[in-house]
Amino acid sequence: MNAMNLAQRAYAPTTAPTKSNRSMEYDVIAKITYRLKKAIEADELGPLLDALHENRKLWRMLAVNVADPENLLPEDLRARIFYLSEFTNQHTTKVIRKTASAVPLLEVNTAILRGLRTEGSAS
Repeated sequence: MNAMNLAQRAYAPTTAPTKSNRSMEYDVIAKITYRLKKAIEADELGPLLDALHENRKLWRMLAVNVADPENLLPEDLRARIFYLSEFTNQHTTKVIRKTASAVPLLEVNTAILRGLRTEGSAS
């Protein structure tokens, strides 16, 4: 191996670029939102219940995260995310009882994705 090859290997990236926290959050929410959308479109109870369960878990995790006193997000944003978690939990129960549509849950997730994408492109 010559010196040029050694130099190129020494400065070549050794791993794939790491994703930002915002990018990882976006990916997780996008996957769950996609599953929820497909389940709503399919209008089948099994896939819908699975997607609702996943979405509820996501929002519970977000609520726990923003309730942590060491969370660095602004307090107002943390409160709004916590409120959305409560709304998601209550509305999911209504969807399971067949007294409400799952579409508002999809709309909440989509709005969050838009916010993550907008804030991410500003930096």
